[in-house]
Amino acid sequence: MSKTISGLGPHGERPAPASALKISDAQAADMDARRYTVAVALHTTGSDWSRQVMAGLAATLGRHSAAITEVADCHFDSAEQSCALERMLMQKPDAIVSIPVDNAAVAEAHSRIEAAGVKLILLDNVPTGLMPGKGYTTMVSADNFGLGQIAAELLATRVPARCTIGLLGYDVDFYATHERQIAFLRWIEANRPDLHVKQCKFETKEMAGVIMEQLIDSTPDLAGCFVAWDEPAVRAMAALNSRKLNFPVTTVDLGSEVAAALASGSLIGGVAAQRPYDIGVAAANATLLSLIGSPLPTWIALRGIPVTRENVLEAYQLIWHAPAPSQLRNAVRHSSYS
Repeated sequence: MSKTISGLGPHGERPAPASALKISDAQAADMDARRYTVAVALHTTGSDWSRQVMAGLAATLGRHSAAITEVADCHFDSAEQSCALERMLMQKPDAIVSIPVDNAAVAEAHSRIEAAGVKLILLDNVPTGLMPGKGYTTMVSADNFGLGQIAAELLATRVPARCTIGLLGYDVDFYATHERQIAFLRWIEANRPDLHVKQCKFETKEMAGVIMEQLIDSTPDLAGCFVAWDEPAVRAMAALNSRKLNFPVTTVDLGSEVAAALASGSLIGGVAAQRPYDIGVAAANATLLSLIGSPLPTWIALRGIPVTRENVLEAYQLIWHAPAPSQLRNAVRHSSYS
């Protein structure tokens, strides 16, 4: 699997690594003296991905005397996010870090931020019509195209010839998940043309289980599935369990539930893992550097990590910046003996 960034940014940009965001001692002293304020608008605060991003963001901003003044949970709702951004602007922070929940529906709300003299750092997605250097400062994300390729390769090694595999995609205009889905399809077409891919889409993560059941009912030769990220993948696995079916599922993000499923050797076939803590660190560094006027690349990307049961403990440590919990270690140990 590739060790380089595979995708391009939302405007066709070449990626810059997070290591490009270096803060000198003199810059750090300047940041510390200014005591910046930053507001954050997330699609959700309830996921493992979001918690890790916030941990990296908060630790790095705090290290340079910058305070997070608000964290909004927008519940994947464009109207709620637009209201949150309007409220944040009234508080006049120095910068806003946002993951737009929909390209078009939140474009107007995001367009007001830099127009009001507030720096806008985006995560994972760019609203329709916004351009770097005008509508926003930079975007920080995983290499989502690369994540789709990793997930496809992990699944392809675990399914037989000439079968059908499913793709449960996100039915919202969202750059990150689109990139994953496109990359997955292209990799399968190029490397496993014997496989038939049946695509289905869910509008909310809660619907993924129902869509999985519909896919099972309509596809007698279904032998594997890719789900756009870990939370809907958990619901898809529950649907498989309810039917007493056991075939590989690959997804993106090493959340705690899919990590446990992977460690135990159950349904998960492999995970294309982001590094959300490091994404938070990169977003914080980009925010601070933009506030002191340092030029930034327009797309900062972090490579994904292929995770299987064989390397789940090491990957967990790398991604979560913490030891794997005892339940995870025990699951790996017990599945090794089975």
